[in-house]
Amino acid sequence: MPANFSGKWKLNLKKSSNFEQFMADCHVGMLKRQAAKLISSEHHITQDGDKMSVEVIATGQKGKHQEYTVGGTFGETEITGDVTEVSTEWDGDKIKETHKCAAFTYTLVRELQDNDTMVLHLDSPKGTQCKRVYKRM
Repeated sequence: MPANFSGKWKLNLKKSSNFEQFMADCHVGMLKRQAAKLISSEHHITQDGDKMSVEVIATGQKGKHQEYTVGGTFGETEITGDVTEVSTEWDGDKIKETHKCAAFTYTLVRELQDNDTMVLHLDSPKGTQCKRVYKRM
């Protein structure tokens, strides 16, 4: 049985690492990188088996909403404005997303460390590994 990510999750900036360098590797400009370091975000997730609904809420920024089935693909616009195709798959109890656009490709792996901790592991096109730690609200 796959992990169930349903719930409301709040970013813990103190336990997160390498996000600014990850964004630089993905061609995000310095002003957006500086602002992103200060932004608090939440992920509100509803999961029904392989069907995912992820609402990303970021203070002072435009949020985003993702609807997808794990094992499929969907499109989204990155912070850079690049339109990406995102392919998804289960990797054990983790969800792996591969984001591809003309300028770069990166991976995001969503996992539950425990019932109250969700971690996003991001690997940049240049090999920077970023960790974003969220706590259940």
